[in-house]
Amino acid sequence: MSKVSKRVKVMSAQEAVENLVFHGAIIGMGGQNVTRCAVALAHEIIKQGKRDLTLTGCNLSIHMDLMVGAGLVKKCEFGLGGLGRFGATFQFRRAIEERRMEAEDYDHLTMVCRFLAGEMGIPFIPVRGLMGSDILKYQAPSTKKKFEIINNPWNQGEKVLLVPAMEPDVTIVHVQKADEIGNVLIQGIACHEPELIRASKTTIVSCEEIVPTRFFRTNSDSTTVPYHYIDAVVEQRFGAYPAATTGYYSFDADHINYYQQRSRAGGEEYKKYLNEYVYGCETFDDVLEKCGGVKRLNHLHREMLRLM
Repeated sequence: MSKVSKRVKVMSAQEAVENLVFHGAIIGMGGQNVTRCAVALAHEIIKQGKRDLTLTGCNLSIHMDLMVGAGLVKKCEFGLGGLGRFGATFQFRRAIEERRMEAEDYDHLTMVCRFLAGEMGIPFIPVRGLMGSDILKYQAPSTKKKFEIINNPWNQGEKVLLVPAMEPDVTIVHVQKADEIGNVLIQGIACHEPELIRASKTTIVSCEEIVPTRFFRTNSDSTTVPYHYIDAVVEQRFGAYPAATTGYYSFDADHINYYQQRSRAGGEEYKKYLNEYVYGCETFDDVLEKCGGVKRLNHLHREMLRLM
């Protein structure tokens, strides 16, 4: 799919995943802790059974844990895997401990730099943050080369660490607003997503609302990422649930805690969660209804307004 077309890119989550996500893909993951995680898109990837995936991002959160728990992920390259105040991502941790999945650990800033290198079309980029850290002592078996240390050509007494560029095959991100041709507005913390999207070969965004293109034309400084980097736009209200979306709704602490209990328990308990909240729901709206519907979602909306 072209990244320069002004065609209408609106489609369902099912269509977007069918068209752009393939077995063995490297998937870039937007979101941070419990904010703007592309949960609805992750649910669709799980239901379609896209397997042998590599997930990459700065903070791989609940949407990553769901995909790992569904047995679809062979490797993660990341800065962190966790749910912030809600603790570890237990399916992720167990898969690493049981050697069912490879993990290549960097840090947040290094991952942003890797995406920046991918965006610029350069094969590697120098960083400082990992020098002297234990992160350099381990390398996943399938990684060709995690880093290279060289002398600074302009200062022979200084060592420089080089890390490889990262260019995902497809990135999934949840945002506040998008138009039908793919202009995107991210409000609040943008994290690594602008670099991640521009480095990716294709990108699917889910959004809280599709707005007219004139919104971006008359508010040009509101365009976080322009249309030619986006390949599919999926309108899905509460598409980050149970994570939060700044300006729209807070995270659902009760459901996240419930998920964490099931994820930590693993086995049949976790399978029951997937069957009830993923496989057993035809659409993500069905998931939202099962989690409390309009009454619960309105409460989370009011919570966000109270915090703003």
